[in-house]
Amino acid sequence: MESTEKVAAASGASVSHIPENLELILINISGHDRPGVTAALTSILARYNAMILDIGQADIHHTLSLGILFRTTSDVSGDILKDLLFKAYDLGVKIRFSPVTVEEYDNWVNRQGKNRWIITLLGRRLTASHIALVSEVISAQGLNIDAIQRLTGRQPLDETAYPMAKACIEFSVRGTPANRDEMQSRFIQISSEEGFDISLQEDTMYRRCRRLICFDMDSTLIQTECIDQLAERAGVGEKVREITERAMRGEIDFIESFRERVSLLKGLDVSVMQEIAESLPITEGVGRMMEVLKRAGYKTAILSGGFTFFGDYLKHKFGFDYVYANELEVKDGKLTGNYVGEVVDGKRKAELLRLIAQVENVNIAQTIAVGDGANDLPMLSTAGLGIAFHAKPKVKESARQSISTTGIDGVLYFLGFKDSYIS
Repeated sequence: MESTEKVAAASGASVSHIPENLELILINISGHDRPGVTAALTSILARYNAMILDIGQADIHHTLSLGILFRTTSDVSGDILKDLLFKAYDLGVKIRFSPVTVEEYDNWVNRQGKNRWIITLLGRRLTASHIALVSEVISAQGLNIDAIQRLTGRQPLDETAYPMAKACIEFSVRGTPANRDEMQSRFIQISSEEGFDISLQEDTMYRRCRRLICFDMDSTLIQTECIDQLAERAGVGEKVREITERAMRGEIDFIESFRERVSLLKGLDVSVMQEIAESLPITEGVGRMMEVLKRAGYKTAILSGGFTFFGDYLKHKFGFDYVYANELEVKDGKLTGNYVGEVVDGKRKAELLRLIAQVENVNIAQTIAVGDGANDLPMLSTAGLGIAFHAKPKVKESARQSISTTGIDGVLYFLGFKDSYIS
């Protein structure tokens, strides 16, 4: 009687109202999809007062796959199955019936409390090998795949005609990984060797309601470093690159290197900044991404170790809500070689992310950060979702999520957006 009590609790009924001749039946329908199939079959169940306990439907290339688990009683189950069988014949679809025991149903109900994970595969194209490798890792970690869906549009056969096409598949899996760090490490290894991107996220309420996304600017939103552009115009490009390399080797910190590089820009006419801004190489996908994020109500920010002049240019061009960067001092139309205010380094970026989240009344778990450099790591680790974008290997290893194969609009797929409702 214990199992019957569990079924009663799951369905909201009291034990005394559960009939002794209870039957649980799973039906699987497959065939050419057409309007009205689901309506016709569920109408039969409704006529016999059957209770639907679970239902799922998918359409792959006009082929329907529909599953319905329902409860009824043995005195009408035969009539239900007969009517369903005749209706399926009329509709031109195949139907299969499978009895489900009360114990099996109990086990299914009890699994609903387990953790759920979202695994996203992204690339210019995805192969059977990619999906097989990821599925093997999922299985080895003791997780079960509940659902798989394609987030991108239908793939063209002629890849040469659509070189910038993208492919994205999302797995919804359930369970607790045997070793999450090992799983993450294996995903990074596979994606690096096979040339696609992969994201592993716990499917929490925060993942479904992200609200603030912060971006680095240089080499993230734009495909250049603005200080390099300014240095070339000032005739000190080589000197600036040398300082940058010293900073990358750890010989000097970011603030010291920034101060040295800015000092070399002394005397440059401020009009050069406008010329550079108007010719900035925008990263693939920025326009599409910003259009979707604004439409979805996200707050967006640029947090950059570059310069406010260029950040403001992008803000007006694409509609960012916030810009925090470094302000170059200008006198008599010329750069003085100094800067104004506090330098926006890695630590400051993380502080600004927290500040904006507080101002917007957004939980830190609802925030996203996207960047490419080592000075973005504090911001990436602070955000609820940190994404390394076309980043160096060490940055990719430190960030749990990374995008290296597509434009920056690949971020949308990691957030769960589908082409069908963002295009």
